[in-house]
Amino acid sequence: MNSKKAVEAVDVWKSFGATVALRGARLTVDEGSIHALVGENGAGKSTLIKILTGVHRVDRGSVRLAGKEHAFASPQEAIAAGVSAVYQERNLIPEFSVSENLFLHDPPTRAGFVQHDRMERAARGWLNQVGLSIDPGTIAGTLGAAQRQLVEIARALARRAKVLFLDEPTASITEREASVLFELLRELRDQGTAILFVSHKLEEIFALCDRVTVIRDGETILDARRRAELSENDVITAMVGRSMVLSGRNASQAGERKRALLEVRGLATRFGHRDVNLDLRPGEVAGLYGLVGAGRTELARAILGLDRIEAGELRLNGQVVQIANPHMALARHRIGYVSEDRKGEGLILPHSISHNVGITIWDRLKSAFSYITPQRERGRTGPMVEQLAVRMRDIDQPVGQLSGGNQQKVSVAKWLVADVDMLVIDEPTIGVDVRTKEEMYQLIEDLARQGKAILVISSDLAEIVRLSDVIHVMAGKRLVAEFGNMGNYAELSERIMKAIISSQARTAI
Repeated sequence: MNSKKAVEAVDVWKSFGATVALRGARLTVDEGSIHALVGENGAGKSTLIKILTGVHRVDRGSVRLAGKEHAFASPQEAIAAGVSAVYQERNLIPEFSVSENLFLHDPPTRAGFVQHDRMERAARGWLNQVGLSIDPGTIAGTLGAAQRQLVEIARALARRAKVLFLDEPTASITEREASVLFELLRELRDQGTAILFVSHKLEEIFALCDRVTVIRDGETILDARRRAELSENDVITAMVGRSMVLSGRNASQAGERKRALLEVRGLATRFGHRDVNLDLRPGEVAGLYGLVGAGRTELARAILGLDRIEAGELRLNGQVVQIANPHMALARHRIGYVSEDRKGEGLILPHSISHNVGITIWDRLKSAFSYITPQRERGRTGPMVEQLAVRMRDIDQPVGQLSGGNQQKVSVAKWLVADVDMLVIDEPTIGVDVRTKEEMYQLIEDLARQGKAILVISSDLAEIVRLSDVIHVMAGKRLVAEFGNMGNYAELSERIMKAIISSQARTAI
């Protein structure tokens, strides 16, 4: 029996000024299938999704829904037609509750009044579907990035869409949350939903998807190929235009361990951490892993002065210090912080690449009259941007116009140009493609070899094992285990998950 086409993009062209984002792109997603859309950052994936959901209009070509041509004028029109999307960019209203965000477009009402109790009950059911145990009345702006991502997915599911687009849905969530999501997506597929799944994690593509489309530089290179007919190398070659061999772990540890640069002792925070002890050493990559809500990001933010420390102490080079804010961390202690929320915290999107990279060294660039010339700023930031191979029009391009992977490079570049001694990187490869991911891994390892102390926080267990010399495991806002990295992913991952489960069991007693 032939599959029915749920949504099609036919010979789609789209330009933004002089930049051609899509060049005759093609895409067909069948009913009752999970279809992967793959490509490097900047290949045009997000642009194509935004055309299919009414955010952008095509310059040329057509969009068809169930065989009929459509030209959605807005996302609301697409939603009304049964097309829903979860974009890479977060679209929750921070001041609204979780339940209000879930049912923003169609709240349950009676006699013209919103029924909040009914809305919260319905919200709880959808949150449970994605494995998120939070109060539906929680204000969305107080959630962490991973929790916001799961709320976005729950909102899309609540619309009961016939066509569901997911753009990097697992970028901020752990393997356990991803596993719950995948089971749900398979159920939706079996019920007839057409699902377009965008991910840079090839292991997810091959575990979940039925067919694969690859686009490169706005053109369709592989068109709806059956996943069973492809290897990972086939997909990578189609993405980047050449074969790529991904390296294994190349640990930076060698010889005797150095004295700790940063020592965290008996730390307690406003967020609920208790008795946290942690060492970060020059020349090492320390990984911090835990499930959503474990307190990983919040611990880093407390160390950097972004949240209140209630007990314990921090020692740098053996001396007790107090860090009031990230500016003090940089100026006095040469510590940098790459936030997991690069758009909200890490970058100033309307400003140029040069401004964003140079912000950490503005004090050094000032003239005698406290003036920074654009030429002086470009002279200091340009070499770092070139070193990280940021794909851009020029260094004066607004950073908000870059792809996610290139924005991440800029987020890191501003700390490298400041030559920090210690760097905390929260979700280093969130939303980046396979080439940029490998470049980021090599960069982190190079920094460790140069003697930097690196703390990597990641929801991707394979990434933690790939990068870390020592792995700290967090559960319930406590550090529950520490493992040296022997390079065996299967054994390490099993030990890490056992430590988390064991800690949760003790807490429940």
